[in-house]
Amino acid sequence: MAANVRSVLCLVSREQRSFLTSDSGRVVVAAKRYVRGLRRRPVAVLFPDDEAAPVAKSCRPAEQHVQRERKEPAAAERLEGRGPVEAKGREHAPAKYAFSNVTKDQVDGLRFERALPGDKRLARLASVARSRTFREQQGKILLEGRRLICDALEAGASPQMVFFSTVDRLRELPIDKLKRATLVKVKFEDIKTWSDLVAPQGVIAIFSRPDPSRLNFANTGHSVPLSLICDNVRDPGNLGTMLRCAAAAGCYNVLLTKGCVDAWEPKVLRAAMGAHFRLPIYPNLAWGDVESHLPKPVTVQVADSGCGRDRSRETEDLQVNVSHKPSKAGDYGWVSTRRSHSNVRHEEYDSDSDSDNEGLSLPRIDAKLYHESWAQSPTALVIGGETQGLSLEAAELAERTGGHRLFIPVVPDVDSLNSAMAASILLFEGRKQLLKLMQTSGKKWKADGQFS
Repeated sequence: MAANVRSVLCLVSREQRSFLTSDSGRVVVAAKRYVRGLRRRPVAVLFPDDEAAPVAKSCRPAEQHVQRERKEPAAAERLEGRGPVEAKGREHAPAKYAFSNVTKDQVDGLRFERALPGDKRLARLASVARSRTFREQQGKILLEGRRLICDALEAGASPQMVFFSTVDRLRELPIDKLKRATLVKVKFEDIKTWSDLVAPQGVIAIFSRPDPSRLNFANTGHSVPLSLICDNVRDPGNLGTMLRCAAAAGCYNVLLTKGCVDAWEPKVLRAAMGAHFRLPIYPNLAWGDVESHLPKPVTVQVADSGCGRDRSRETEDLQVNVSHKPSKAGDYGWVSTRRSHSNVRHEEYDSDSDSDNEGLSLPRIDAKLYHESWAQSPTALVIGGETQGLSLEAAELAERTGGHRLFIPVVPDVDSLNSAMAASILLFEGRKQLLKLMQTSGKKWKADGQFS
């Protein structure tokens, strides 16, 4: 008996040495046996093409990997409208695979990019485009909103980059004029962060700075020989309102001197309501270059902010002048916002020895009411800023061309009108007089700045 047991143990040890061992008469079971016993084959869950219930099948890991690779192309075929789904009919396809003319990066034939997280292009361009130095050096402007962008595209401005939040917002623009622009789809939250509007429209565009001589203005046939010259207008809201009034009155062009705020400032753009693309605007001009942008011959009129005929105040001013002469040209109402002296036509003023204007005298300019006849030929109207008023160069130009000081009478104890409001009154009065002149004389105004 003992011999038979000894032979069986030797046989087992030869086949698998770790199966049983003898240690002081005890039998120890190897751990390897239990490790092998814990291994299980994984269960693969396979979904058929139709909507039947899933069927669980047992397969090995290698077989599961192969089956998973076979299922992925089938799903891609369903997305593209091919494969088994197409054979059964598109009406059986799930709702999430519905077809649309908008693909992942294309809409109506134009490709666009999707801004990835951390894309700083919108933030960088929006911040630098609001800088006047960058706009002038790099020749770029920022336009926001569907209406303003459409006006720019209709006038022939060149778009560089367009940011939009949804495809519907992009479709509101003339797609055929955006072929050369880079289109970037961003989140609405990003546009809202960098927008200047209270209620952003979800579209912002970067344009090349337009050249007024190359834009196509649609209202040139309704223009009159009337130009607006903005002198030291530094308030963006006032300048934008003046541009809007000039476009509505059919002005020939608008000239901005170097002391004015930039015409492409975002606040100016919002107040102008697209006037930048309805008439030529020439910014940052020196007074020596102003005359070259005016028709020949031309009469330059200046707006007087306070030359009313209040005799009581005039008497007070004369008494003051007996003991104190004005020290600079800006002390007169038609050169600054202070009240003027209607009976003073030519005065010399004293200046300090270090002044650059020593020995100069004020120009001789007569005053006229705004409703009197003053626009009987090509005319330019100069509007000064509310802070600095008219410059001496504007008064000299008016004297040289035979112009007048135009004023709007107001009730007593009212200082003056807002510069933008005064500009609108004078511009529409000038348009009325010029249209009446053309009707009576039979002359027609050409877009090149000449009567025919």
